[in-house]
Order: sequence, then structure tokens, then C-alpha cells
Amino acid sequence: MLSKVGQIMLYVHDQDEAVKFWTEKLGFVVVSEENNGDGMRWMEVSPKEGVETTIVLHDKEVVARMSPELNLDPPSLMFFTNHFEELHRDLLNKKVTVGEIVHMPTGRVFNFADNENQYFAVMEKK
Repeated sequence: MLSKVGQIMLYVHDQDEAVKFWTEKLGFVVVSEENNGDGMRWMEVSPKEGVETTIVLHDKEVVARMSPELNLDPPSLMFFTNHFEELHRDLLNKKVTVGEIVHMPTGRVFNFADNENQYFAVMEKK
């Protein structure tokens, strides 16, 4: 039986720029960086140390060559924050593409784009 979501694979064109985006713009930390020596390199990032679910940044072109049948589109991710307005303002100040705040039945939400124009959402959780 499955017990938790461990890793989310995010396929990117430029891993180094993706790491910079997630760490510098969103304050994530690098949990690990691996290189198998055969051209396969990946970085694992998370919002903070010790969380159970992390994002693994893979080179999209390398993975496409190794497994052409894989869907390499970005996953639809919803992040939660207790500091909703502060995060929205901070991302705008860091020149991240950020959508308008939308009021949903479940709470306020906005989206943002990473350095490769892949969109993700943020929901306010108190």
C-alpha cells in the first residue's frame, strides 16, 4: 500500500537555473544533488529541511532520450502558505510572474511561473 508522496519529478531545460529559481525566489533548500556519471544529474529541493515530499529537478532532454514515452509536462502543484499576502508581495518584488489573487470557495489562491514559464498555484492555509 502507498503511504505518502515522496518526490515530485519536475523536468526542466536548465537545472542550474531551476535550482536558483526555487532557492533564491521561493526560499527552498537543496536537499541533495546527485550525478550518476553517465549524464544523469538531478537536484532535490524542498521548502525546508525534513519535509516528506520534495521536488526533484531532472534534465528534460536527458530524460526524454532515456524514456521517450514519459509525459514531461509539469505537474499541477498546489502549495500552501500561512503567509499568503506576504508571499504574493515577495514574489512580485523578486520579479516572478505572479497571477492575481482569486477568491475560491476553499480560500484565496494565486499562481506563479517558474523560470521556464511553468505555472504552479499557492493557497492560503491558516
